[in-house]
Amino acid sequence: MSKNPPAIAAPELLEAQYLQWMRMRNFSPRTIETWGANLARFNQWRDERGIECLGEMTDQLLAAYQRWLFHYRNPKTNRPLKFTTQASYLTSVRRWFVWLAEQKILPEVIGRSLELPKEEQRLPTTVLTAAEVERLLDQADVATPLGVRDRAMLETFYSTAIRCGELVELDVYDLEPERRTLVVRLGKGRKDRVLPVGQRALLWLEKYLADVRPGLVERTDSPRLFVSCNGRPFGRNALSLLVRRYLDQAGITKPGSCHLLRHTAATLMMENGADLRSLQELLGHARVNTTQIYTHVSIRRLQEVHRRTHPAEPSGEAGSKENGPSQSE
Repeated sequence: MSKNPPAIAAPELLEAQYLQWMRMRNFSPRTIETWGANLARFNQWRDERGIECLGEMTDQLLAAYQRWLFHYRNPKTNRPLKFTTQASYLTSVRRWFVWLAEQKILPEVIGRSLELPKEEQRLPTTVLTAAEVERLLDQADVATPLGVRDRAMLETFYSTAIRCGELVELDVYDLEPERRTLVVRLGKGRKDRVLPVGQRALLWLEKYLADVRPGLVERTDSPRLFVSCNGRPFGRNALSLLVRRYLDQAGITKPGSCHLLRHTAATLMMENGADLRSLQELLGHARVNTTQIYTHVSIRRLQEVHRRTHPAEPSGEAGSKENGPSQSE
């Protein structure tokens, strides 16, 4: 007699076990949250199609899920999912099936041959000019305590190109004024890094620490560097809305918020001669390929080379102003 196949636990239980496995291996809370949402989305799709057991899943069914993601439209905007988003959803699910096979819960890996959508190499959509940044910084009313705090935060974003999620996690002791550095602890990728802080940003940070922060944390004794008006840590969304409000107040209609300042700082540094490797360290990119987008965004140096060397340009070797249209034309 053939043995019956071993019973497979409910998908929801296996999902919870997988997320616990991720926690035990020190995956970042944000990664666990994101992958958990991706798996929940897949399991909802599976339930709606009456696939009650993961043992029923096949490569063909996973391919059907990929097609569903491709055709899915956001109910509010009627827009399709970006290919980057589709790849993220599928990667989470496929990695889960690898784990299920490694744990001997499933006999083989499902979706091993699944070809993920090619992700677009997109450039940052917008970048501020140096003049626009100065106009933004001037919006904080530094005659008020919260205005000093906001100016210090905006200066920190611009000076260090720090991520929004990293800034809200900063503790007061992460700032080292004597060394003019800021320590990001367990940033993206669960890695520490040290960031240089410019002199102007440091002056605003010291003013905030001396004159404003003690009053804000009097009741909460929060260790966070930047806190809200009630002395509690900032949330990402609250900080993004705050920065967006200042952008609107400055008359800047370009989309974005905190990340816009990060892109701006990186792009302007590249245009002013920063090398790619140093910029990679500043931004905390795991791969230099990610940082290379700023070589495309930074157009100023390319324009200068084009002006000096292209034969059709007046300053080029073969160029001549006489070749252009006359005033009458």
